[in-house]
Amino acid sequence: MGRVICIGNHKGGVGKTTTAVNLSAAFAVAEKRTLLIDSDPQGHSTIGMGINNGRIAGNLFNALLGDASIDELIVKGDIDCLKILPSGLELIRAEAELISRPGKETVLRDLIKTHKDRYDYILIDCPPSLNLLTVNAMAASDSVLIPLQCEFFAGQGLIQFLEIYKVLKRIFNPEMQVEGILLTMVDKYDEVSEKIAGETRRRFNGMVFNASIPRDRLLHHSASSGKPLLLQDIASAGARAYLDLAKEIMSGDLTLKKDFSNLHA
Repeated sequence: MGRVICIGNHKGGVGKTTTAVNLSAAFAVAEKRTLLIDSDPQGHSTIGMGINNGRIAGNLFNALLGDASIDELIVKGDIDCLKILPSGLELIRAEAELISRPGKETVLRDLIKTHKDRYDYILIDCPPSLNLLTVNAMAASDSVLIPLQCEFFAGQGLIQFLEIYKVLKRIFNPEMQVEGILLTMVDKYDEVSEKIAGETRRRFNGMVFNASIPRDRLLHHSASSGKPLLLQDIASAGARAYLDLAKEIMSGDLTLKKDFSNLHA
C-alpha cells in the first residue's frame, strides 16, 4: 500500500512546488512508483513537469467533479516510474462546485483510495491557502511534509500551520501524521538564514529532516524549463539535497511523525 504525503504550508513562496516536483522525481529515480497530484489552481507543479494544459484531456478538477476518472487524466512523466495528475485554473471553481456536496472534504481521498496499491508514493502539492482543496489534500494524506523557508517570522508561521494541522487531523483525518519539517532556501553564507535553521532544529527537535534544501539558483530556474532539476543537473547542490531527502523518507528510520499536541507558540 502506497503512502500519501501532502506538501503543505499556508504561506506562499516556501518551496512547496519545488519540493513536490523534485521529491517526486527523486522517488522515481529510485524506481519507486510515484504519482504527483497538483491540487493548486496555479498549476505550477504541472508546468514544472513540462505539461501543457492546453494539450491534455482534463485535470484534477474533472476528477473531483466526477466527469472523468483519475486514469483518464494521468499524464506520464519523463521518468518511467513517475506519473502526474495535472491541475488547471478550473480548480478555482472547485469549492463553489463542491460546496453543497455531502462529504465535500473527502472527495480526493475517495478518488485515490483505490489507487494507493498502484504506487509507492503519492505526493500532493497543496495551494498556499486554507481552502477546500487544502482540506481535501490533508484529509486524503497519511502525512504532511512542511517546507519552511529560513527567514524571519518562519517559526510563527509554522506554529500557525501546525494549529491548522491539528484541527484538520481531529475533524477529518485522525490517522494523519507529520512527515517532517523541511528547511528550504538555506544559505550557509547568510548569518540570519543559518541562525533560523539552527533555532528551528533546536525548537522542533526530532521533527526536522536532516536533509535541507539550499538556496540554489538552478532550483529557482529549473521550473521554467519544465523538468525537475534532477533531470537537468543531478550533481547540483539542489538535486543532491532532494535525493538525500528521498533517501531519508524511504529509510523508515525517521524519528519524526509527531502529532504536535503539546506544542504551543
